[in-house]
Amino acid sequence: MSTVVLDTLAPARLGARDLLRVGAVGLRTRPMRAFLSSLGIAIGISAMVAVVGISSSSRADLDETLDALGTNMLTASPGNSFTGEEAVLPETAESMVARVAPVTDVSSIGLLDDTHVYRTGEIPPAETNGIAAYAARLDVLATTGTTVRSGTWLNEATATFPSVVLGADAAELLGIGVARAGAQVLIGGEWFTVVGILDHSPLAPELDTAALIGWPAAESVLSFDGHPTTLYARAAPEAVEDVQAILAATVNPDAPNEVNVSQPSDALEAQQAAGRAFTALLLGIGAVALLVGGVGVANTMVISVLERRAEIGLRRSLGATRGQVRQQFLAESLLLSLLGGLAGALIGAGVTVLYAATQGWSAVVPMWAIGAGLGSTVVIGGVAGLYPAVRASRLSPTVALAAP
Repeated sequence: MSTVVLDTLAPARLGARDLLRVGAVGLRTRPMRAFLSSLGIAIGISAMVAVVGISSSSRADLDETLDALGTNMLTASPGNSFTGEEAVLPETAESMVARVAPVTDVSSIGLLDDTHVYRTGEIPPAETNGIAAYAARLDVLATTGTTVRSGTWLNEATATFPSVVLGADAAELLGIGVARAGAQVLIGGEWFTVVGILDHSPLAPELDTAALIGWPAAESVLSFDGHPTTLYARAAPEAVEDVQAILAATVNPDAPNEVNVSQPSDALEAQQAAGRAFTALLLGIGAVALLVGGVGVANTMVISVLERRAEIGLRRSLGATRGQVRQQFLAESLLLSLLGGLAGALIGAGVTVLYAATQGWSAVVPMWAIGAGLGSTVVIGGVAGLYPAVRASRLSPTVALAAP
């Protein structure tokens, strides 16, 4: 101990490594107080990280739920031309939209004009029951969030043959409850085998009354012209409005006014409002947690100065300068804060993972929360330890040695 004291009393300026060593020596002389002080800081930081992590995990789960309502899905369809006729979307519309950076998924369907669907050839042509036939891309279900109720969806093989998947309402109107081997429907005068039936599609209700045929089969069997009539695009949630603004011009650069673009704005506004509420909550909780941690460090260091006045007086009488005393107490404050912050960040992350697992959420621990917790802890530790350090350096050696 005497060697350490003599080393720390040297008049030379202390380096960063020396400061950490001095702080560690000071903490080792009071292990229980140092442990309790670090524990208090760790609790404050772990509470901040855990609450931020749990809130972020909850927000991620909410975003997934709202995404299922179509907050990030846009649709584009033909409008009217300048002469009042129905416009046509270019065949390149999908590939053009797919090049937009924030767009994550894009797909489309194409209406087969004057093509009706019947259960048998004995039904009068006028009784169409409103069932429309569409050419469909293979990824349209993934993009629209639609699921298959029975049977299977089209694949690379069945999309080239006369195979069809029926929407939920279309299957009911045709009297087909489940997709079974051999079930066939008449589409445009050609027999198609039913390979699957869909559940109701809340984001794309037009699919409920549709008979969906593979794009290649529609072109080869029913002379489909290849022009999509409804394009579905999903974008990154934070870029939905930006994508919406350019979608028409991307789909049809020559005539963007002939493209109708829609979005579920109510759900998007709900998601944005929830995001703002969560952000305000996280900032408030983080500020309170950091304030509590700073008060704990300051309280610990002030009490430390009061209890160690005799030690300070001895060091001053042996030649320690005021600057060296300030450096010692600042080093102890910083080291105390750093150790508590590291422990708190680990504990908070662990609590977040455990809680998210019990709720069935995906655990989300933002790196900014851990970084902000550690950085702020060190900064607050330095600021909180500054006053005790200055107070300790100003003690007169004679007064300090006379303290009980």
